[in-house]
Amino acid sequence: MGKGGEKSTTKGLTAKKANWKLANMETEVLRKWAKAYNIDKKVDERDALLEQLEPFADGILDPYRPANLPLEMPKFTLKEIRDAIPKHCFERNMLTSFTHLFSDLAIIATFGYLATYINSPLLPVWARYVLWPIYWFAQGAVMTGVWVLSHECGHQSFSESEWVNNTVGTIFHSLLLVPYHSWRITHGLHHNNTGSCDNDEVFCPSKKSDFASDMIKETPIVYAFQIVRMLTVGWMPGYLVFNATGPEKYRGKNANHFSPSAVFFKPEEYPLIVQTDIAFFMALGLLGYCIYTFGFVNVLMYYLVPYMVVNYHLVLITYLQHTDVYMPHFRGAEWNWLRGALCTVDRSFGAVLDHTFHHITDTHVCHHIFSKMPFYHAQEATEHIKRVLGPYYLKDDTSIAHALWRSFTCCRYVENDGNIVFYKNE
Repeated sequence: MGKGGEKSTTKGLTAKKANWKLANMETEVLRKWAKAYNIDKKVDERDALLEQLEPFADGILDPYRPANLPLEMPKFTLKEIRDAIPKHCFERNMLTSFTHLFSDLAIIATFGYLATYINSPLLPVWARYVLWPIYWFAQGAVMTGVWVLSHECGHQSFSESEWVNNTVGTIFHSLLLVPYHSWRITHGLHHNNTGSCDNDEVFCPSKKSDFASDMIKETPIVYAFQIVRMLTVGWMPGYLVFNATGPEKYRGKNANHFSPSAVFFKPEEYPLIVQTDIAFFMALGLLGYCIYTFGFVNVLMYYLVPYMVVNYHLVLITYLQHTDVYMPHFRGAEWNWLRGALCTVDRSFGAVLDHTFHHITDTHVCHHIFSKMPFYHAQEATEHIKRVLGPYYLKDDTSIAHALWRSFTCCRYVENDGNIVFYKNE
């Protein structure tokens, strides 16, 4: 009986060795990857290296990925990064910010007006099947830009006036069905705890113990379904109501952004949450009035579908900013604020969308280090901080679709313990 068990185990191990994805990689290269993924230095033999690196193999083999974030503590300081940036980059200008906001609103109004001609009898019937999706995507992209400007208000980077920032943010986030102060507060906590396995507020990595062993890897069709679910309801109600992708410490507690007594709000913030809820439900009431006046189908075509595009962009952008195979997470003494702030990546969505999104996509590293810096200076500042950060600056040129698939299929969980951990997928 004992010998039979040993024979079975040996046969299983041999079969596993034959399927190791990095089997064709030279041992010295395996050692370099083991160091990059913080694998114990004592693991040095080839078979042991292959076994330890197997959960990272899909990410390692991706030819489009950048190098891992260095695991040594940064030698530079926040002051050195700040001193490398021209002082004018930190100046907030209300007129400039309002110019961008009014420009976005004018484009939204223009797109809405042009959409009234889509069902015109002067156009062939087939045209509406082309023009409506174009309108939905374009309008949703510009509305995402308004979302980003409201996010600027939450960081107090829209202007030097806190009252202006919070008034503008409340109005336009509410019109996009976002609870302004509620999200502003938890988003600030995210910026304060980025890269922490225990305390980050959103896209907190799942632990291995969260999965049954046979549920870590899924079929492509299941992955595709889960991606669609994340991009459609992951933000509302997923995160805002049910704390999806939030930290484990909130599980079983009130983590609803619409509740003034939620676990992440301080008692003195109670009135702000009530104010936010009033603004949100006023916007919801306005939406109901529009449905009553113009009909559900019209509101669906002109507002609700673009609104879903906004939510799609929001989840896609933020997910890819904080989730990928080369990005570590930290626990305990290994985490500090600057190290965590560097656990994000700049990605381009193409020149047009980067501009439309006010460069929240391709200057996100700078934004995480200096969240009060207005977006219209972030591109210039990024060029300066690159020279200080060196290899600690993460930039990924992988196409968005490929990066999404890689992140979702390769970044399934992190180990239950260890102070420096990377995502694994098996």
